Amino acid sequence: MAAPKVVIVHDWLTNMGGAEPLVLEIHKLFPKAPIYTSVYDAEKMPAFSKIDVRTTYLQEKLPKALRYKHVLWPVARAKAFRKLDLSEFDIIISSSSAEAKAVRKTRPGQIHISYIHTPVRYYWSHYEEFRKEFSFGPLTLFIRPFIPFFVKQMRKKDLESIEDIDIFIANSTITQARIKQYYGKPSTVVYPPVDVQRFTPPPKGERSGYVLWGRHVPYKRFDLAIEACNKLGAQLTVIGSGPDTERLKALAGPTIHFTGRISDKELVKLAQSAKGFLFPNEEDFGISAVEALAAGTPVIAYAKGGALDIIQDGETGVLFQKQTVDSLVKAIQRFETLSFLPATLHRKAKRFDKGFFATKMSKIVSDAALSTDRKS
Repeated sequence: MAAPKVVIVHDWLTNMGGAEPLVLEIHKLFPKAPIYTSVYDAEKMPAFSKIDVRTTYLQEKLPKALRYKHVLWPVARAKAFRKLDLSEFDIIISSSSAEAKAVRKTRPGQIHISYIHTPVRYYWSHYEEFRKEFSFGPLTLFIRPFIPFFVKQMRKKDLESIEDIDIFIANSTITQARIKQYYGKPSTVVYPPVDVQRFTPPPKGERSGYVLWGRHVPYKRFDLAIEACNKLGAQLTVIGSGPDTERLKALAGPTIHFTGRISDKELVKLAQSAKGFLFPNEEDFGISAVEALAAGTPVIAYAKGGALDIIQDGETGVLFQKQTVDSLVKAIQRFETLSFLPATLHRKAKRFDKGFFATKMSKIVSDAALSTDRKS
């Protein structure tokens, strides 16, 4: 029996976020599989340079200055994915928080497995926030009144996009609940792969101050961490950069240090030397929180979203209930009264190791292939 031909489909490949390393791990399982994506910025994605990456017609059709502004093209992107002819492949694996899942099966016997990072946040779980915070420069006042109509139509299109999916995979229990709520579909939770061994804590060493890392964008609420540490006079190292960096720097007091973008080696070292990792944002999963635990660093996290899969209050960190400065301040004060063993935290992080991801994904695909063989 010949091995099934596999293809991978991903929303876009223009920057390394949380989903792109997952796509690379899927490709390691199926190294002969090409990766289809809407648009591809090869210069910013060197990790994909030796992979057969194929784009939709949007790569050439969209002007380069606007090609990577993803918020502009949901309708065009969904149409481009639906037009792909993937008839040569037996198993389609889509990785999607947007429109990649709209790809169509084009012959009998194909199986479509979709790894859902979240149902599209703008249309479903975070629609109210999107409607209030939507900004498109001077055109915002003209566009905002049309958002409800637009979202109503996009929800309809999004529901149509899941019609060809045979197997749903969720990246966390909160995403699993959203898939059930918005799509009415059951799913299997397979946590994203984390390189736990890269963050192994040193056997000894003094730890001091707090740390957080990630792209500096407003929804991550790094401002809460900065203002809480300002209030407490606590040392905080802010790693990374992004469009929100200057605003965050303006909020920072004398105990806040910004590193900018740093190497992986420097990130690991800072993670291993901090006494706590601050996680004030609501994420669909939260890879950075797992990385902190792997480094032996307990996490102070907002008690919502993917953090609830990762952090056990009082055991691997502290959870705070309200996304406010005062709630985070109280959580840090409580954290200071507790003690955590780095080796225990690292062991707890191992359940998210990329080896488990590989095992679970391989089984799902092989079971799907077997079921297809039995039917044929």
